[in-house]
Amino acid sequence: MRVNHYNPSVQLHSSAPTRLDLAGGTLDIWPLYLFHEGAQTLNAAITLRARCTLSSNDAAGLRVVSEDTGLSLTVNHWSELTGEEEPRLVTHILRFFRADRLTVITNSDSPLGAGLAGSSALNIALCGALANWQQCSYSSEELINLARNLEAHVLGVPTGEQDYRPAMYGGLATLTLGPHGARRETLSLDPHELQRRIVLVYSGETRNSGINNWDIMKRHLDGDTNVVAIFRELRDVAVTMRVALENLDWKEVGRQLQADWNLRKRLSPAVSTPRIDQLIEQGLNRGAVAAKVCGAGGGGCVLFLSEPSTTGALKQSLGDAGERVLDVKLDSVGLQLSQEQPSD
Repeated sequence: MRVNHYNPSVQLHSSAPTRLDLAGGTLDIWPLYLFHEGAQTLNAAITLRARCTLSSNDAAGLRVVSEDTGLSLTVNHWSELTGEEEPRLVTHILRFFRADRLTVITNSDSPLGAGLAGSSALNIALCGALANWQQCSYSSEELINLARNLEAHVLGVPTGEQDYRPAMYGGLATLTLGPHGARRETLSLDPHELQRRIVLVYSGETRNSGINNWDIMKRHLDGDTNVVAIFRELRDVAVTMRVALENLDWKEVGRQLQADWNLRKRLSPAVSTPRIDQLIEQGLNRGAVAAKVCGAGGGGCVLFLSEPSTTGALKQSLGDAGERVLDVKLDSVGLQLSQEQPSD
């Protein structure tokens, strides 16, 4: 992860993958997992990556460009930043690192508000890049903790554990959660077996996971017995899905994926929308065996599971119907850093 960076003619590039959450989401928010013994989440890194480029400025100052939103910001010194400027997550991170004499350009392959943890992936990419730029020594887990805490500060609500580890490590994995914290374990199956069965479609609606998750979390902490019972079932779904994945029992994987979605709809009416319902119905009618919204719902992407023999036809059919089918593969590579000479 170490890169020599003080040569002002060198640009530092950083990228990290987004993720698909398969089961156990929201359980990864502290302290919810402490109330459900055996809690775990399952997720897979995908090839929609968040990126940033760092390059030295000739003069003092800081310039930020978000290519996805079209926002740009220039200040004379990092101390002028309050952390409230847009893009807020980026400026908050730059303020923490006291970045100066620097141009930062960010972009992402993921649509905005897609439910794929794009902000967490960008967070890891930018924190990793700045740590190397300043020769700070962080372990991977220390960098995850830093990124998670910085994002929670920006959102104003607790953040979970699962979104940062696909960005850091890549791959298909489970995260076991308990008094020990979070422990990542790679799932023992060929990721290609899952990859050939997934179809990812962007609904066109953005969502705010922090708001959805915080409402559900407050109800759990307030002792809502219905919410607590649903979380218990979500825990059981994740446990069952992990076994099914490792046994290549795809019918059971489909049943558990659909069960996860049905439970989430019971948690909050805000998890789905008329547009999401219509998109899921389309996919199921065109051959998908199961579907769920990615992330906390309320918009974003829908993940469909299908048989390998029908995946191509499902993509074609949804595309012909005007839906935005995203070209994704599972990504075995997590945080990447590289340097190059900038073009003239």
